[in-house]
Order: sequence, then structure tokens, then C-alpha cells
Amino acid sequence: MRGSLFFLAALVVAQPVVGQISAVEYAARRDSLAQRIGNGAVIAFGGPTPTTDFGPFYQLPAFRYLTGYQSPNAAWVMVVQGGKGRSVLFVTRSTPRRALYYGEEPDSAGLARELLLPSAEPGRLAPLVDSLVAARVPLYELRDFASGDFRGADSLTRGGQFVRGLAARYPGLAIQDAHPIVDQLRARKTDAELALIRRAAEISADGHLELMKKIETGLHEFDLQAIIEYTFRRGGAERPSYGSIVGSGPNSLQLHYMKDRRKMEPGEVVVIDAGAEFDGYAADVTRTLPVSGTYTAEQRAVYQIVRDAQAAAERNSIAGRSIQAALDSSVAARARGLAALGLIESVDAQFDPPWPADCQRNPAACRQVQLFSIHGITHGIGLEVHDPIQAYQDGIFKVGDAFTIEPGLYLSTRLLDLLPDTPRNRAFAAKVRRTVERYQNTGVRIEDSYLLTARGLERVSMVPRELDEIEPLTRRRMVP
Repeated sequence: MRGSLFFLAALVVAQPVVGQISAVEYAARRDSLAQRIGNGAVIAFGGPTPTTDFGPFYQLPAFRYLTGYQSPNAAWVMVVQGGKGRSVLFVTRSTPRRALYYGEEPDSAGLARELLLPSAEPGRLAPLVDSLVAARVPLYELRDFASGDFRGADSLTRGGQFVRGLAARYPGLAIQDAHPIVDQLRARKTDAELALIRRAAEISADGHLELMKKIETGLHEFDLQAIIEYTFRRGGAERPSYGSIVGSGPNSLQLHYMKDRRKMEPGEVVVIDAGAEFDGYAADVTRTLPVSGTYTAEQRAVYQIVRDAQAAAERNSIAGRSIQAALDSSVAARARGLAALGLIESVDAQFDPPWPADCQRNPAACRQVQLFSIHGITHGIGLEVHDPIQAYQDGIFKVGDAFTIEPGLYLSTRLLDLLPDTPRNRAFAAKVRRTVERYQNTGVRIEDSYLLTARGLERVSMVPRELDEIEPLTRRRMVP
């Protein structure tokens, strides 16, 4: 253990320069992690060199959060004693010829100056970890999956191979998962992080507004995708923060539709779910627009229900209020609206869902409104478009949370056809089918990005969202 710490201490550390997120803030994050670890060592791997199409490199969120390092094939170790950590970054240097193609990585002096991190060659990683195992230091792993949403599938990674090799050399070695601890830190956004999310949301809003001004009949979904993503890049975004969803007509019902190839037809709605990433931080925004420039009466009715549901959730998404209260208020608004239109039998009417649900223990999960609602209304945003938030930890919103509110309704007789053949479902389908047919292929989702600050709830994606705001913009292209 003493030798390991001597190795870490021997590496040079200088003063930081100030960036979007300062080196001091990165160091504070590592200090906070060390305090929670107490005693042990954290091993983490960054993202690899892209393996397709010579694409740009984007660092893995957790690795970026703790190090700020923006080049591929790195690893990081922090040894912690008494809540204080010493770190070293293991970096791969390009050969002179490769550097002509891809550029040079920062040298050790630059890393010490810019990130407050000493660095070493990757060949020194394994001996250091072996020495920690020999000293019986508790080990923590920060798995190198690209996204928390796909952590189960993203297993063939450099870090995964390293840890499997370590386990093979030391049978019975216990390695703990550090992600739950890091997620707790990532959940509360600092002022610098909030500023980056705010900027990402501003760029996203510009893209949606530009799209509203240019939508017209005869376009394809990919035309709208091109308009919005061009505006993102022109505004300084590094990339879309997720695959842009542009779904028209029947595609408006598919939550993660990303082909964006269909020609839009007059009279349809199109759901545009697209956000920009700025300096690593994501925004998430959705609008539902009329392809012909004007909503039909049926589309207006459904849109207003969803907008009312979003407003209800906004009123309950404040510090000290539960995330469940926001969801419940949104569902209640949608239930009232659907019942008034005859799309469900009543506000509290039950059905037998086509997916697993315990109707005895959780009757709310088996209300007919759920058939047309499908998804939740809130997720965190940050270094990932689905980022940790404090409200996930104890169910209560807190200052420093960054999240979305995104209720939706998706109306199609196909949903009725999915119902299990039970007496209750047959009665439900028979009563509402004719009405659902009037609203066929109408998917409506409205989503905005929000920050919780000491001043309260702040909507940062300032895109027009009221019916009477949108139509003057979308009609503009329809006038002969």
C-alpha cells in the first residue's frame, strides 16, 4: 500500500486552467468520491478509439465526470486512505505517424496543468493494481459502459476484460460497483453544470423553433431532422444528445422511432423529439406539430389534454415535493381529458393490461388511462440524456435536479387489439373503439427541460408549446 501511494505522490501536479467545468471542480468531484469510499481504490476505464467510420471521440459520461479527460483509451485509478484520494491517469500516446492523422494527446505537463491529474503510461496500470490486491486494498470498479440505459448489453469493453483478467489471476477477489456512489454525486448539478444544460436547452429551442417555421406538406421526416440538427450544430452543439425522433402519422405512436424516412401526409401530426448536446451536457425537447400547418379538431383536443398534463406536473415539480405527486397529477389530467372525449369509460375505469401489472396491489397501474399513456413523464438530464437525479434516491425533488417533464398520449385501435381477451377488456374495447377510430394514429408528446434552483422551477427549453403559439408559426409555410 505504501509503495502504491509513493508512486502516486511522485507524479507532478500543477495549477489548473479554467474551462467550462474547471479542473478544481473535477478535483472536488474526486474528493467527494474519496470521502464516500473511505478506504479502498477505484479503477475506471474511459472510452476506446471509435471503431467505425473514423467518427469523433466522445468520452464516457462517468469517466468524464471524474477526470475531464477527452482522449480515448485512458484508465484512471484513485487510491483512498481515510477519505482522501490520490489519483493517476493512465494515457495512451499516439505514435508520430498516427498523430498526423488524429492529433496529439496532451502531454503529462499539460494534463497536470489542465486537469490537476498526474499521468503515467498504460503499462504501469496492471502492476499498480496487482500491488493493491497484494495489500488487500478494497477495490471498486467503475464499469465502462457507454450509457447507463444499456449497461447490461455493453459488456465487451476494455474495462470488462481487465477486470475479468484480474478475477482470473486472483480467484475469490471481490470488486464492488462504484457507479451507485458516483450516480449520487452526479445527481446534484453544480452551477457550472446547470449553465451548460441551460445552453444546451437554448440551442435545442432554436432548432425546434426553426423547424416550426419551415415545416410544410410534401416534406419527409428526414427533412425535418436535417433542419433541426443543422440548427443544433450551427448553434455550437457538438451533436444531438440522442438519436433524433421524427415520427409522422402512424410513426407518431412509436416512442423511439428513429428511421425518419417516411413522407409526411397532409392532416397528420408529427412528433419531433430532439435535443442538443453542449460541452457534454444534454437537453431533451419534444413538440408535436401539424403537418398541414393547422391541427384538426381531434388533434387539438388531444394536444390540449397533454399540455394540461404537463402543466399539472410542473406545478408539483418543486423542491420538497415528491416525484410521485408530479406523475399522479399528470395522469389525473390525462384521465379527465380522455374520459371527457369518450376514449376511456371513466376517470377511474379499470382494464386488464397486456403487460405485467399487479392490479390488486397497485390499482393505478390498471386504469384505462394507462393504455394510451404508455410511459412515465420524468427523467434526469446531464452528461447523459437519462441522467441521475436526486429525486430518484428518495422520491423528493431537490435544488440541483435537472430533468424533463414529458407526458404523452398515443391513440390507435392497435392498442385495443393488444388487450388480453377478458370480459372487462371486451366491454372496454367495444365501448370506445368507434371513438378511438376518430383519433387513429394520433400521437402527442410535449417535453421540456427543467432545472430546480434556489429560485424554483426553471423551464430552460423555451420553445412555443401552446396551440395558439404553434399554429401561427406552422401556418406560415402553408399560405399559397
